[in-house]
Amino acid sequence: MNKKQYIEEFEKSLAGFVDELQKYVSTETGEWTIKGFIDVYKNIYTISSDTKIVSKILEIHIFPEILRFADNSGYKIILAEHQNWYPDLTFVHKENDEIKFALDLKTTFRRNNKSAGFTLGSHGAYFKERDKDKNIQFPYNQYSGHYCLGIIYTRADFDDLAETEIFQVNELEEEYGNGNDPIGEREVTKVENLKSITSVIKDFDFFAAPKWKIASDSQGSGNTANIGSIKDIEDLKNGNGVFSKLGEDWFDEYWMNYGTATMIKDGKTVKVTNIWDFLEFKGRTDLVDKVVAKGAKRKPKK
Repeated sequence: MNKKQYIEEFEKSLAGFVDELQKYVSTETGEWTIKGFIDVYKNIYTISSDTKIVSKILEIHIFPEILRFADNSGYKIILAEHQNWYPDLTFVHKENDEIKFALDLKTTFRRNNKSAGFTLGSHGAYFKERDKDKNIQFPYNQYSGHYCLGIIYTRADFDDLAETEIFQVNELEEEYGNGNDPIGEREVTKVENLKSITSVIKDFDFFAAPKWKIASDSQGSGNTANIGSIKDIEDLKNGNGVFSKLGEDWFDEYWMNYGTATMIKDGKTVKVTNIWDFLEFKGRTDLVDKVVAKGAKRKPKK
């Protein structure tokens, strides 16, 4: 197969895998199947809905399925050697190790039922110097594609830490007494079965997309050099990002030059930090109609 065929096959397999994840992580009522942590006394400790905690547990939860997906698709997985390295997972083809795909896991909660957002990796060193391996598992240009596996969920309506509880579940058939001694004076609630415990998150949406197709023209976080995603959930799921009609080459060039290219506007030197200025900077205002404006910075008034 040629490179294009590998890409098409990987994307097709990834899309099928994403469809399966819904059933794997949620009950028939849409709640997360994870209820908390269990100790040797069969006490269930509910977890906080803090996004960092939920994200890490979600990653652990789906990781066995990701391994299964990779193996069935003919790939092996290499994990990022360091916490801040890109990507989270590198897929390397078992029979052709020149074929590699980058996959980042992104989780977040809904805002106003319609919006969510992620960061999509750095537009700094490894993004610009694509033959270097600083803070990246393999040089950027060795990857055949860069993908995001997104998980969007709704948080349950209770406070993060104040509402964590301890449960004892009758269906687990306690064998170690009432369990009160090992957990001190904290109150223990008895319930009939695990489904009686409210999950901290529910109503999942999953999607997978090349990151250039869901990128915005704005940074994703504060002062760090991160590419921001678009925010509309339906557009995320359908890959309708700012560059989705312009193409990957424009995405690459824009973010390689973000904040470093300058132009003269109204007699002043300004940094190029939106797609409209960038197309003007490149002398390609004929492409303005190809920008998916919904996810872009608002076009300046003339």
